[in-house]
Formats: sequence, structure tokens, C-alpha cells
Amino acid sequence: MPGPFQAVYNASKSFVQSFAEALRNELKDSGVTATSLMPGPTDTEFFDRADMEDTRVGSGKKDDPAKVAAQGFAALMKGDQTVTAGSLMNKVQTAAGKIVPDKLKSEQHRRMAEPGSGD
Repeated sequence: MPGPFQAVYNASKSFVQSFAEALRNELKDSGVTATSLMPGPTDTEFFDRADMEDTRVGSGKKDDPAKVAAQGFAALMKGDQTVTAGSLMNKVQTAAGKIVPDKLKSEQHRRMAEPGSGD
């Protein structure tokens, strides 16, 4: 997803997805599993460290990191390629992201990550 106010972070997430897909292809006959974890906002120190506590996403409800990790581990053990972890909302947003144009996703992300948007 295009990520205004988090452009480098969002670009790095896109890189990780592409990298994981390439590894899966390279390792497809080796028995090695590469599972890509796609969490939504998770209750970690990320938002504090990124100085994002005043944003809508930073001040909003977040997923339990233990639940996200457990979902990721379960998917890895099943051999899943990807797992959209966390809340139902994250799963809905991920599914919608496959059909919503980038321009609209960019505006949505701006509303969530713009400094002061959580006040």
C-alpha cells in the first residue's frame, strides 16, 4: 500500500513481500517454507519509536502481538505462503487493497498516518 508519512516503511514492506515470493520460488523443491507475515497495526513500541502516537493509527486499537505471532507461526507450520494476521479489520483491508486503486489507498493511509490525525 502506498504510505504517505511512512513512505520508506511501506516500501520496505513491499520489498519483503517480493523477496519472500522470490525465495519461495527459488526454494520450491527444497522442502523449505517461507511464510510472509502481514500484520495490521500491532500493539508494540513501533508507534512510540516512530513518533506516531498522535496519529489515527498510532492512537487507535491495535492487535495483540502474541496473537499475531501465534497466527504467523501456525501459518508457517502449515506451509502457507502468506498470512494476514491480526484482526478481522486487517483481513478486510488487505482483501479490499487488492481491488482498490492505489490513489484511494494512498488517501486512506494519509488519513491514518498524518501527524495530528489522532487528536
